[in-house]
Amino acid sequence: MALRRVLSLWFPRLAVERVLRARRDVMPGPFAVVGMRDQAQVLISLNPQAEAAGLRLGQPLRDATAICAHLLTAAEHAPGDRAFLAALRRWAGKFSPWVAEEPPDALVIDLTGCAHLFGGEEGVLAQMAEDCADLGLTVRAAVADTRGAAWALARYSGAVAQTDRNGDAIQQEARATRSRAVTRRAGAAALPLTGPLGVIAPPGTMRQALAGLPLPALRLRPKVVTSLGHLGLRRVEDIAGLPRAALARRFGADTLTRLDQAFGQVSEPVSPARAPLHFAVRISFPEPIGLVEDVAAGIDRLLPVLCAKLKAKGRGVRLLRIEAQRADGTADWADIGLARATYEADRLRPLIAMKIAGFDAGFGFDRLRLEALETELVHQIQHRGHLDAAAAAMARVKDGPRFDDLVAKLGTRLGQEAVVRLHPADSHIPEKTFSVLTAAWSAPASGEWPEPRAPRPVVIFRPEPVQAPDDRSPPARFRWRRRDFALRVAVGPERLLPEWWWDDPNWRSGPRDYWRIEAESGDRLWLFYAHGGEASGGWFCQGLFA
Repeated sequence: MALRRVLSLWFPRLAVERVLRARRDVMPGPFAVVGMRDQAQVLISLNPQAEAAGLRLGQPLRDATAICAHLLTAAEHAPGDRAFLAALRRWAGKFSPWVAEEPPDALVIDLTGCAHLFGGEEGVLAQMAEDCADLGLTVRAAVADTRGAAWALARYSGAVAQTDRNGDAIQQEARATRSRAVTRRAGAAALPLTGPLGVIAPPGTMRQALAGLPLPALRLRPKVVTSLGHLGLRRVEDIAGLPRAALARRFGADTLTRLDQAFGQVSEPVSPARAPLHFAVRISFPEPIGLVEDVAAGIDRLLPVLCAKLKAKGRGVRLLRIEAQRADGTADWADIGLARATYEADRLRPLIAMKIAGFDAGFGFDRLRLEALETELVHQIQHRGHLDAAAAAMARVKDGPRFDDLVAKLGTRLGQEAVVRLHPADSHIPEKTFSVLTAAWSAPASGEWPEPRAPRPVVIFRPEPVQAPDDRSPPARFRWRRRDFALRVAVGPERLLPEWWWDDPNWRSGPRDYWRIEAESGDRLWLFYAHGGEASGGWFCQGLFA
């Protein structure tokens, strides 16, 4: 079995270089990416010109602008950085199929059995350095036997252990560590691992390669690093030979885990990201086509292939894109949304036919393409017994055509957001007893619609003022919408109040007493008397009964 080799790629200026690639500045000056950290704007990524100007990572923006008045900045965009790192992961797949991301600015690659394809590990680093130079990226690379060692060498190779203590460090160290500090000063130097393209640790030399690195190279918690520093332990070799039981008891078992991962005593595999599911098919024609029938015939050849791919993965398409490319290089396309995911060609074909009828062939189409932009898991229907099957058949007969297909057809013609359904809502306010949901992205309401405690009008609208005496009793005569009404029957009142936790501007006129009014003209109105509050009260009309 081949010895495992791991490559770590660290992009220390990923955020700022991503922004500069998009800006395409010919001669950029000092530039920094600014992010919010602990309610303060600080520098999180710098280009070389900004570092040459004396700026540093983590520095507050106000201090940085005082040092470098002509500093240019851009706001942090974490989603853009993640997408850029994902693109670099796909690029790194040329070196090995085992590539994983180490957010926010690094990749890890398992090179086992792959380096010889590039002429060895030196060839891999040379190809990597050339590609990153073409991309305008700064990269630090290291190859080692373990993931932890490669991570440490990529970031801390050549670094010197620092301390925040003043005075002679030896005099301040604990008595038990003084002899170790003297031995460390007189010990042998670390192996020369650094090359012009990166760091390569020879196989089997992880202890020697990591001995002189500072403790943060082991990915320890900052609190643990500080505590070890107070004891005079600042380098990896300082803790590598300590009693393991005492070290774990005082600084936690994760300290030993990180140490063992770096030395290869605990496995730390590289788990590559799964390739995203992609369902698309296309067909090219020797001669351009322009008739709708010809386009439909091409779709009939593509659709079974696409549905077979979806079915093999147990997926159903929820959003389908049809793209027809013309002979002159232009294209026409349309998206189809479905109320329920499916891989059945018979359900997709009528929806596609509605869209391709509006395509403009121009000089003719020479290529058709279908792509499932959004897919969902589709569960097969389990076979049932005779009684269940009979009940399902009766339900299908009762319901008529498949409602999902109807919603999909209406959504294709009118737009998915235009087809809605109502769900009951928990409120005693009449205009709030329902919620409007998009039919394609919601399920029918379960159970019966709750009955109101009093009859409700067929039509409800915003309250409209009624000219009537300011009296709580129903008016014998009133005027509404330029018409005079005479009271025949009044039923009520029904007092309604809004939720106490909800400040609704429409209810600032105070409590309402609702009345069902029947006028001598035959009109049946829904009137209420507002008792007044932040807004003036009076009589209003809000609905019409049948």
